[in-house]
Amino acid sequence: MIILKLRNMRQILLQTIVACILCITAALPSRAHEVIPAVADVELYWTYANINVRLNAEAILAGIDLANVSDTDDADQADAYTQLRALSAAQLSERVMENWPIISQNITAINQENTRLKLELVELDVQDADPELPRFTTLYISTIDEAEPLNNGAELGVLLDGLRLGWAREYGGLVVRQIGPENGLTEYLENGALSQEMLRLGAVEPKTAWETFFEYIPIGFDHIIPKGLDHILFVLGLFFLAAGFRALIWQISAFTVAHTITLAAGALGWVVVAPSVVEPLIAASIVFIAVENVLSNRLHTWRPLVVFCFGLLHGLGFASVLGEFGLPRDQFIPALIGFNLGVEFGQIVVIIIAFLLVGLAFRKRAWYRGRIAIPASMMIGLIGAWWFFERVFL
Repeated sequence: MIILKLRNMRQILLQTIVACILCITAALPSRAHEVIPAVADVELYWTYANINVRLNAEAILAGIDLANVSDTDDADQADAYTQLRALSAAQLSERVMENWPIISQNITAINQENTRLKLELVELDVQDADPELPRFTTLYISTIDEAEPLNNGAELGVLLDGLRLGWAREYGGLVVRQIGPENGLTEYLENGALSQEMLRLGAVEPKTAWETFFEYIPIGFDHIIPKGLDHILFVLGLFFLAAGFRALIWQISAFTVAHTITLAAGALGWVVVAPSVVEPLIAASIVFIAVENVLSNRLHTWRPLVVFCFGLLHGLGFASVLGEFGLPRDQFIPALIGFNLGVEFGQIVVIIIAFLLVGLAFRKRAWYRGRIAIPASMMIGLIGAWWFFERVFL
């Protein structure tokens, strides 16, 4: 009996060592110089449009294909990007001005007559460099009267009744937001796609609550799968200790309700917490859940309360991300509910996949906890610990 126990302990130790090596390898490239979508705020007037684009100018000037990388350190042009990061705000402004003719050719603005409008760079603003964060440059652009026909015989009309906006695929993701007193367009573009047509506000009926609700469901889902790796690991941590599928769903729902509260408060500006504080705490919550999985073999009655509290924390993280997209003020509640429903769908999909891969076949086996749940939880915990260290010290 003693020999069998020693063999089991040795097997678990070996599995743990392998798990440690795998998780450290997987976690090393995370977060540093992360690629963030650009944001274009559009205002339409009678004869022209103002387009303010906030982007990562260094990545574009370095020639990085932002559609194929999630971290600038992984790009072939990483050294050129680093050199551009070292420039002062004034020096980078000069570089952007020099390259504006090329950049402008990669930004597409089309009116209702399917005519491509020429763009004028009116002003630009470069942030001061922060070595720990991407530096954003804002281009203040205005359409001008001259145009390049896309169809034979097309001419620019006197009135600018509508506009479609987009840019080159290699510039990565673009959030397009129509600015105005009414509910305009909010859309995420990638792979060189053009936006839906934006009409002058007041010339079109605002979106209904149901239209806004359904528009934000896929946005919430996308923030879990594939973009929410830290939230996925937290949900998997819940999966590996839950006593049953029903108990797991209750925990996931409590998590969603909690982050809905802080997401709404953050989006409304009632609660503002710096990402430098929230992100390490989110990583710490992953570590806590993983450690509890290893040390406890049953679900404690206070676990849902802990999950709810961590949900409040994760909601602040969602608020900072959703701030890139914005919530329409006149349809705030439908957009918020739709976003969170999309998040809930994403979390449930993660659970279903985990259940089909390991839960369905192995969950009732005597060795499930020792060979699957504990090593997986240790991997999750070590990744969370690395993220905590990285977000605090690196």
